[in-house]
Amino acid sequence: MDAVPLLHSISMFDGLTENDLQALADTLEEVKFEAGATIFHQGDAGDAMYIIAEGEVNIHLPGEASRRVSLKDIGRGEYFGELALFDDKPRSASALATTDVVVFKLRRITLETYLEHRPGAAMAFLRTMTDYLRRTNALLSARVAKNVDEEFEKNLTFGEHLADATAALNGSWWFIGFLIVLTAVWCTVNSVMFMAQPPDPYPYQFFNLALGILVGLQGPLIVMSQNRQARKDRARADTDFRVNLKNEVNIETLLRELGEFRAEMAAARKG
Repeated sequence: MDAVPLLHSISMFDGLTENDLQALADTLEEVKFEAGATIFHQGDAGDAMYIIAEGEVNIHLPGEASRRVSLKDIGRGEYFGELALFDDKPRSASALATTDVVVFKLRRITLETYLEHRPGAAMAFLRTMTDYLRRTNALLSARVAKNVDEEFEKNLTFGEHLADATAALNGSWWFIGFLIVLTAVWCTVNSVMFMAQPPDPYPYQFFNLALGILVGLQGPLIVMSQNRQARKDRARADTDFRVNLKNEVNIETLLRELGEFRAEMAAARKG
């Protein structure tokens, strides 16, 4: 299987020339995992990263079935385990093949040899690690909870305000009542009061034209408001996910530290 197209789609390898990508692809190992197989566990010694060619992988913090913290699901063209390329620390999470998976494995020793011959490629890797650190810091250090409605309201344009006002007006009994009263008054005025020369005689063509124009303008404005509401709902869901993920990670950390503390206390009593 040709790994070059996958390398092209990965930000870590942006800036590499075609020859560099081909040389790197030649060093990759193709590995297959069956659905349900664990690719590596949290705490394992790491010496390689993986690029998904086929299938899907779940990255998670281990625990019992009810306590396992799922961090993300990734698929073709995405990668994981990249921290193992730059240090000798244990794996920070576990990786599970949720379907049959084909991955390309890049070992640390292979990368070291590659960079010795192509030092210019190191900048691409440094950019990726900087981006990774920034995203991790934003997730775990920053305040992720925010008022989505307030954020959206700050950036509304006049057209978006108009669309929201139109949608709110059209969804009210007040507007329905207004149209009923207007229709009754218009028909009465043009049928009774001005019997000789009514301004809009039956079948009230001008009134029908005005209603048609009104309906034609209302439709796009309402759809615009609904689309913005859908974006707001997605932003709420994303914020909820980040808050829940941060809480789960922090709870898992607290539980682990509490377990370590209990173990130290038990050891101190025995001593």
